Amino acid sequence: MAYWLIKSEPFKYAWDQFVADGSTFWDGVRNYGARNNLRSMKKGDLAFFYHSNEGLEIVGIAKVIKESYQDPTTDETAWLVVDFKPHKKLKNTVTLAAIKATPSLSNMALIRLGRLSVQPVLEEEWEIIMAMSEGK
Repeated sequence: MAYWLIKSEPFKYAWDQFVADGSTFWDGVRNYGARNNLRSMKKGDLAFFYHSNEGLEIVGIAKVIKESYQDPTTDETAWLVVDFKPHKKLKNTVTLAAIKATPSLSNMALIRLGRLSVQPVLEEEWEIIMAMSEGK
């Protein structure tokens, strides 16, 4: 299993809306690096759901339920979507400020590639953030 981080601006698509919907396809990705990350996702992979622009925090975990396919919102064949369902709301959100203040996360893509909307998360980064969400 691989780990990822997907970003959404809460005013466009918030965690609570995702939970209410029950599942969604992750569309609108128009960056080749982010698209390649979508293409690499496999069914069962987990992704942190990050509120960008406002909030600046990881709020939950999404699970890949369908691997990449053509983005139905565009005729351009270069763009893909992946289907997700809510997996778990974090006990405590983990803010960008807290991540930046954690030396062992200094190489995380969220810090280095801040504008990338779909990014990989290393297993050790995942475990650290999960512990932070539990208050440890």
